Formats: sequence, C-alpha cells, structure tokens
Amino acid sequence: MPVEIRKVTSRKGLKDFLFLPEKIHQNHSDWVPPIYSQEWDYFNPSKNRAFLYSDYVLALAYMNGKTVGRIMGIINNRCNEYKHEKNARFGYLECWDNQTIAHELLKYVENWAKARGMIRIVGPMGFNNQDPAGFLIQGFEYEPTISTYFNYEYINRLLVNENYSKEVDYVVYKIDIPAEMPEFYSKIYKRIISRGDYKIIEFTERKQIKSFIIPILELMNECFTDLYGFQPLDNVEMNNLAKRFLPILDPRFVKIVMKDNQIIGFNIAMPNLSDGIRRAKGRLFPFGLFFILRASKRTKQLDSLIGGIKKEYRGRGIDVMIGYTTIFSAQKAGFKFADSHHELEDNMKVRAEMERLGGKVYKRFRIYKKDL
Repeated sequence: MPVEIRKVTSRKGLKDFLFLPEKIHQNHSDWVPPIYSQEWDYFNPSKNRAFLYSDYVLALAYMNGKTVGRIMGIINNRCNEYKHEKNARFGYLECWDNQTIAHELLKYVENWAKARGMIRIVGPMGFNNQDPAGFLIQGFEYEPTISTYFNYEYINRLLVNENYSKEVDYVVYKIDIPAEMPEFYSKIYKRIISRGDYKIIEFTERKQIKSFIIPILELMNECFTDLYGFQPLDNVEMNNLAKRFLPILDPRFVKIVMKDNQIIGFNIAMPNLSDGIRRAKGRLFPFGLFFILRASKRTKQLDSLIGGIKKEYRGRGIDVMIGYTTIFSAQKAGFKFADSHHELEDNMKVRAEMERLGGKVYKRFRIYKKDL
C-alpha cells in the first residue's frame, strides 16, 4: 500500500502531528505522553525563539487515508555556524513498525535537507540541548523521565535499515540513595565546608529560586560549550526556559555553590513525574495537575535534569558539595534511587563521579547519523 507524505501547513495538521503518538503508543504501557500545553507552545513560532534561527519542516505520513507517521526536519543555522558544520537534524519521528513508512518519512527530510545544502543528518534531536535527544537502545524496562524519548525498540531497527549508524551514545546511571551517607563523602564534604571558601545555597520555597534561574542558565551556557550539539542560549531563550521550568521545580533539589557572590556550580533535580503525566494523559486540566502533584509525592525516583561547574573550579570538591546535599535531601524525602539523566559516553570525569557513588549504567540513548 503506497505511503503519501504531506507537509504540515495548518493547525489541523499540527494537531494530528502532536497527537499521533497517542495512537501509536496506545498499547505501550510504560509510554509517557508529553504535556500537551507545552507541546503547543514548543511548535508555535511566536513562542519558541528557536524558529527564528532555524529552518524546519513538519511532515505526516498517510496510508489509505489514515495518519501513520510523523517527522520533523531541523536546520539549526546558529548551531551550524557555531560548530562550523552543515548538519540537518531529524526529530519527533514516530511511526508503526513498517519499514516503508519510516523510509518515506526519512527520505522526505533527507531530500529537504540536501536541497538546503546540508551534507549530514543526525537525530533524533530537537532545536537545542534542552529538547529530548537520542532514541532509547537499552533500559526499556525502566521508568522513563520527563525529558527523554521513550520509544519502541523497533524504531532503532528501522533507522539502521535506512543506513543510519551511531553518531554518539548517552549513558544514564542509576544511583541508589544510601541509608547512610558514605563515610568518604562525608569526610570530603566536611573538609571543604570547614575551609569556608565556598557556600552551598539550598531552598525551601520555589519563589526563592526565581532570582537565581538566569545566572544558573548563564553558567550552563558557559559549562556546556564543548558538549555535543550545544549552542548558547540568548537572553530571551533563557527567560523562556526559566518560565517553562520554574513552576515544576522542587526547591529541595535545586543546589547552588557560590564563591564571592558568584554561582560557580549547580545541580537541578526533581521527583519523577512520569506516572502522574501518564495518568493525566498529558492534559493538565481538569485533573491532570492533581495526578502530577500526587505522583511527585509518591515516587521513589529522583531525576537529575541539568548541572554544571565553572571550569576553573572543577576538581576542587564542588561536585561533592552538590552531591552530598542532594543525597541528604533525597534521604529526607524517602527516595530510593536517582536517575543521572544523559551523560556523554566519553565524558569520563562525570562518569567516574557517578561510579564513585556506586552508580550503574542502566539506560543508553543513541543519536544516529547519515551522510547525505
């Protein structure tokens, strides 16, 4: 049966694009839908600044008059200029286990990218590093997190059959929260604190975090410079990101280290919300917020989101200050383990810290590539 690819040009088409995964994953018990109010904002050029510096295309696949797949093509011109690359990206790929559908969707974006002078395509990726990246290739049996893909296993096979190969892998660590603080960690923490060079800042209310969010994101810009696919956020993007995440942050798990009134390190984590979003079916109203709030109180999984340390202060125990206080807060809250979020597989310094705490790799995500 032939597959027809149509470019999304209307609100009706965008709605079909956004809600197609619900149909594909209707029997996928662990799948978590996005929060749809955020999805509408993300795909709205008047609300997502990334559209200003990116070329993009949204496409749907149809078979026998029914929507059977979707894909987004992105050319992040600012990142390409920053990295001196000619890369296109594919993202938000969803389809049933059908090679013909996958082929036609990928071919559509590949031809779109080649027509614009691109020489490679990578993905799945969004506009920037704050968007989900990489398809899950290991750890399908574990609870997903809010900021990652949770795909069927077959999507990886469909990509390999279209001559896509590994670009880079991210690993995710499971770190058990100990009943008692490891002795070696306590000793290092107490020694650093006793010197008085650095100050750890912790929070009890969300409103206390507000004035720190932009400085945290500015430090993120500085820390993430060399990471795969990263380009710095501008002031408007930082403000938009702050507005997006501040309402869902748990102040207990925002940790900041300061020196001379300057933020030199930070980490942001939050209770796993997957079960609540799943029960809410991605809708905040009328009862979705209740399900999400209840899930945040019941979960035993703490999800790390972002963290960083100013380059000149790395190796001085700042990571221990952040890790110690985060573990202590997790113990008090009754969490059993933490999910590290994505770590580049070749980032051995960060991986060594995870393993020093007894962390084990339990998930792996892959970004694919293909020459055009």
